[in-house]
Amino acid sequence: MQAVTISLTEVNQVKRFVNLIGQAPFDVDVVSGRYTVNAKSMLGIYSLDLSKPIQVVIYSDDCEELKKNLTEFMPC
Repeated sequence: MQAVTISLTEVNQVKRFVNLIGQAPFDVDVVSGRYTVNAKSMLGIYSLDLSKPIQVVIYSDDCEELKKNLTEFMPC
């Protein structure tokens, strides 16, 4: 299991993020505060407070390519 912090501030970012995560062959969750939702669910992500950075929890140790693709969503 690995975790990455990202920021989704625009509708297009959420759409690109869900499409990217949807291609992953393993489970991925998004955590915001005490709430955890499936990262492959656009509706679930919109239920979170996206004004703050969120944590992406990847349930695989072989996810370097996914983490590299997530860099566009990482806060500066």
